[in-house]
Amino acid sequence: MSQENIKDSEVDIVIGALQSDLSSFLNEWRPIISRFHLIIVQDPDLKEELNIPEGFDLNVYTKSDIDQIVGSSGSTFFSGYSCRYFGYLLSRKKYIISIDDDCFPTKDSMGNLIDAVAQHITNLSTPATPFFFNTLYDPYCEGADFVRGYPFSLRSGVTSAMSCGLWLNLADYDAPTQALKSQLRNSRYVDAVMTVPARALMPVSGINIAFNREAVGPTLFPALKLAGEGKLRWETMEDIWSGMCAKVVCDHLGLGVKSGLPYVWRKERGSAVDSLRKEWEGVKLMEEVVPFFQSVRLPQTATTAEDCVVEIAKTVKEQLGRVDPVFARAAEAMVEWVKLWKKVESGSFPGI
Repeated sequence: MSQENIKDSEVDIVIGALQSDLSSFLNEWRPIISRFHLIIVQDPDLKEELNIPEGFDLNVYTKSDIDQIVGSSGSTFFSGYSCRYFGYLLSRKKYIISIDDDCFPTKDSMGNLIDAVAQHITNLSTPATPFFFNTLYDPYCEGADFVRGYPFSLRSGVTSAMSCGLWLNLADYDAPTQALKSQLRNSRYVDAVMTVPARALMPVSGINIAFNREAVGPTLFPALKLAGEGKLRWETMEDIWSGMCAKVVCDHLGLGVKSGLPYVWRKERGSAVDSLRKEWEGVKLMEEVVPFFQSVRLPQTATTAEDCVVEIAKTVKEQLGRVDPVFARAAEAMVEWVKLWKKVESGSFPGI
């Protein structure tokens, strides 16, 4: 398949605001994102008014907007880092790039500023190759190609639906790892992008991600809520859960997922030791979650992302619902999310 030409007007930058002062964050990103439309969603639990510098084309959504769509009782659905999903829901663009508000532009190993947005767009605009692994990684990167022995029948690739970026400084470790290795920081910059093979699962991090909203938007949702979930990445699992759903859906629909470049610089926030008490539930749940998603197979009648999410929700309820109530609640939330997605897509909320 040929490379797509993604226009700036087809991209939304979605930012979940967990802190009120976004001035330093947006000013550091200004050279990279100022030409794009921004969607900023304020954490509904954040009471202070947002401090946003001038010079950006943006829409800001607050708790009142969330209440208008889902009702006041449903705002907890979008609390904390989950507020960014409200931006995914309301975007009218084909592509979304989402970066957490504790991440900043960084430099490559040569000292050049990394344009994370441009790299995500490159990852999404070039085909993915999930059915046969290329040992030179992404054959569409500059200076690379398919290696000897790679079948020509597979070289056209498939649509790349997700681009999962990485992090320098504070990598996305879980709380036990970061607590045990408190001084561990990631300084390794690996200049590579690769397609995640079909049927291989991965922990998709929502910290630095881009995706084709038209293809897989409904698969990214805030469904798995831990009992002690907090306001730090160590204390959440919602992106890991939805990421596994998204990967299963991509495999079923013949779409690709890429991982690697671009990197962002992730700053320190919170204490891993304190967060360990809240995330431990999620760490244990992963021992049930991974084998489940490895076994999931979707029916051929599921031809859209929405269909796939509903089918996965049914299987979650049947197989995992009896293991832990958190899974039954996640299944219900997935079904409700699809209903909400369809309602918004139908234009039922013209004022938003």
